[in-house]
Amino acid sequence: MSRIAVFPGSFSPFTLGHKSVVDRSLPLFDKIIIAIGINSEKNEYFSIEEREKWIKDIYKDNPKIEVQFYEGLTVDFCEKAEAKYILRGLRDSHDFKYEKNIAQTNKNLNPKLETIFIITPAEMSHISSTIMRDIIKNGGDVSQFLPKEIDL
Repeated sequence: MSRIAVFPGSFSPFTLGHKSVVDRSLPLFDKIIIAIGINSEKNEYFSIEEREKWIKDIYKDNPKIEVQFYEGLTVDFCEKAEAKYILRGLRDSHDFKYEKNIAQTNKNLNPKLETIFIITPAEMSHISSTIMRDIIKNGGDVSQFLPKEIDL
């Protein structure tokens, strides 16, 4: 049986913090599906195609990484993907409180799923997609916060 994890998010954009979580999780799983959530009520700053291309470029040489899109509940996507794990990154105690509630709800919805938390390194704990979008919208340089494959 394969150990499959789903790393869900909007990844708008995919940051070095996201990359750190995925990279450090690779030894734990046979496959990691980076699942780009589609929320029709959200007006994303970057297109689905841009986000998919960036992530595929970053992991082009790693056969353990897949990139997929999904709508709806993460637990439903995990079931379809035959994943038993949800992978989440934690930057601080605020993330933990928020993610703990989601993990417990997901466990109630599907008792076979386990959420695995990976702590973001201290030097990346301030990086968030929201802050990156704000810097980008205002003409700032975010290159130090994003993988080199993302050239904005």
